[in-house]
Amino acid sequence: MDSVEEEMFHVRKLEISDRNKGFIELLQQLTVCDSVSEEAFQERYQEIAKYGDDHLICVMQDNKHNSGKIVATGSVFIEKKFIRNCGKVGHIEDVVVDSSVRGKQLGKKIIDFLSDHARAMGCYKVILDCSLENIPFYEKCGFKQKEVQMVKYFI
Repeated sequence: MDSVEEEMFHVRKLEISDRNKGFIELLQQLTVCDSVSEEAFQERYQEIAKYGDDHLICVMQDNKHNSGKIVATGSVFIEKKFIRNCGKVGHIEDVVVDSSVRGKQLGKKIIDFLSDHARAMGCYKVILDCSLENIPFYEKCGFKQKEVQMVKYFI
């Protein structure tokens, strides 16, 4: 990515106004995500904000086409443990890049931003779950496959 594109796709923290810039629609490209009312969005935003730097959601906004549209996002939350001398682990979640701008290294930029945040918060590792087809992408970001993910849904 050249320096011009670098300015057009800058990573920053989620802002409350991002709901109206396509944030929810972007998440719908990742998984099941119904529409979220303004009130529900603000309520959840404030709830997450109470965690401070322990729960960070970042976004990239398209400044290239003056659309202001949110085109990439990801989050990391910090788990505080008793093991490893009361260590901390960063959990990366909900990484998605808009289908219209994939292939521009935006996903890697999001992962690097989240990983750097976890390191700065004192985490000894950062982990994530992904689909089998996304393993090569995360390997390019410095991750390696370890063990197996299990899930139990309640809905």
